[in-house]
Parts: sequence; C-alpha cells; structure tokens
Amino acid sequence: MLIDTFGRVATDLRVSLTDRCNLRCTYCMPEEGLQWLAKPDLLTDDEIVRLIRIAVTDLGVTEVRFTGGEPLLRPGLVGIVERCAALEPRPRMSLTTNGIGLKRTATALKAAGLDRVNVSLDTLRPDVFKTLTRRDRHRDVLDGMAAARDAGLVPVKVNAVLMPGLNDDEAPDLLAWAIEEGYELRFIEQMPLDAQHGWKRDGMITAGDILESLRTRFALTPEGAEERGSAPAERWVVDGGPHTVGVIASVTRPFCRACDRTRLTADGQVRTCLFATEETDLRAALRSEAGDAEVAEIWKKAMWGKKAGSGLDDPSFLQPDRPMSAIGG
Repeated sequence: MLIDTFGRVATDLRVSLTDRCNLRCTYCMPEEGLQWLAKPDLLTDDEIVRLIRIAVTDLGVTEVRFTGGEPLLRPGLVGIVERCAALEPRPRMSLTTNGIGLKRTATALKAAGLDRVNVSLDTLRPDVFKTLTRRDRHRDVLDGMAAARDAGLVPVKVNAVLMPGLNDDEAPDLLAWAIEEGYELRFIEQMPLDAQHGWKRDGMITAGDILESLRTRFALTPEGAEERGSAPAERWVVDGGPHTVGVIASVTRPFCRACDRTRLTADGQVRTCLFATEETDLRAALRSEAGDAEVAEIWKKAMWGKKAGSGLDDPSFLQPDRPMSAIGG
C-alpha cells in the first residue's frame, strides 16, 4: 500500500508518457516550446508497463491515468494500454489529452482497453483557441472528442481553464454546449505550473468567479462531499439534473486532505504532489536491475514522506522548477 504519515492511501496513479506537446498553451509553456527530455532519459514502454504492474499488483493502485505533455504523441501508447488492460487485477484506465490526435486513435484505444478520456478545451471560439494555444487546431479537438464519444470512451470529460481577458466570459456557453453534446464539463483554476513562472494569484479566475458566471444562466445545487469522495472536482447539479458541472479549485479550495494520487514522470520520477519540489528516482532502480520488491519499497518510502498539503497558501511557497508538461496533470 502507498500510505503516508497522514493516513492517506494512494490508489490513483498518474503516468506522464512524454513531456512533448503539439500545442503551446500560454498558461503552460512559451511559444518556442521547451528543452524536451532526451530519448534515453525517457522510460521505455517495457519500463512503464513494469512500473504500472508493480503499482497495481503490489501497491494497491486501482486507477491509472495516462498524461503528458500530450500522451497521444507517444508511439507505443496503444500497446501500453493493451498490456496494462491485461493486468490482474485490471486497473481502470483513462487518458488526459488535448484531443488533436483522438480522431485517428480513439477506436484503437478503446479496443486496447482504455475506459475513458479527459480532453482539454478552453474555448468554443476558434480565434480564441488560436490565441490561447498558438495553434489553429480547434476543429481537430472537436472532431477528436466526437470520435472518443462514438468509440465509447465515455464519459468524455472536458477540462477548461479560464484566462482573464481571453475566455473568462465563456463559462455559461461552455456548459450549455457540453450538456448538448453529452460531455461532462470541469473548470480548472489556473495553477502555478507554467514554464515561464508568470502565474499570479491576483490575476487568476477563481472557482468563485466561475460559479458566479454560471449562475447567471443555470441553477446550481451542490452535489455534496459524500458523492465527491477523493475526486478533485467539486460538482454541482445543473438545473435539477441529470447533468453536472465540476470545478477543480486547486488554489482557492485545496483538497489535499483527501488526495489519493501518486505521480510518475516520463523520466521515471515519483512525485507525491503536483507542487512537490522533490522527486524520487525509480528509473535508476529499474536500470540497475533492482527487483520488483525493491522498486516497490522505494516507491512506498517516497509516498510515506508526502507533505500535508500543496503549500500554496504558505507565503514561502516556491513554484516547482518543472512545469506541468514535464510532470503530468
């Protein structure tokens, strides 16, 4: 079991498959991109599957989320999913993606055993999408989401970040659209994980702002803490149901007490928190021919030292050196 000193048990594994991305979102990375990891530094497909097997069979992980960068850029993705679907016990598997490559891969991913997808889409306006992502790929994302839905990768969850002066007026329109299309919408507060370290608390759109905007058009009823469990999103029932909308308020309403996540970077580092400043190297253990039990013990020790919270409210908080694209979302 991956337990920490506060009694939290990690059963949800987030696996970053690559630090590369085919978008350049303004809240994530600079226009010119980043210095990507060298191929020898990345975990191989076999190493990824081995670590997931150890997590599932020896450490009690029941859910695996593949992330990036953009995980659809990983050549061996379908094979990785297929091999993990064969594990006993079989973990629930999902994928967080920008959606650009979903049209061509959704059917294969479903056949391999993927259960569902989360797709990032911050705007319904193609011009705003181009400004936010520095790429003209809005239609590709919409087509990818539809392909995922048609392939049975449901529920398709949509993750949206609102940015001041760009798309901060779109919350009601996004929700109306998601309901019409049969998607589950979740707004995410912008977090201090940008490569430029340009995030400012006083400039972000908060959960309170988002809910205030949504209530100009919809009646929202809190779903309640019991239904939420360890999920990061607080959910509200829209207009009496059955549809819901979620808000992940990592900054203004942190949910660290219920956190059940452990994270693995594309270069084989364990991270106990998105905002952690320390990592634990599993790649070195794998490549020194350590046995499964030894790797599991290193992982358990890393999680035992997990801090009580993200530290975002501490005046001494330091943004992690590695941005979201390098550590997985």
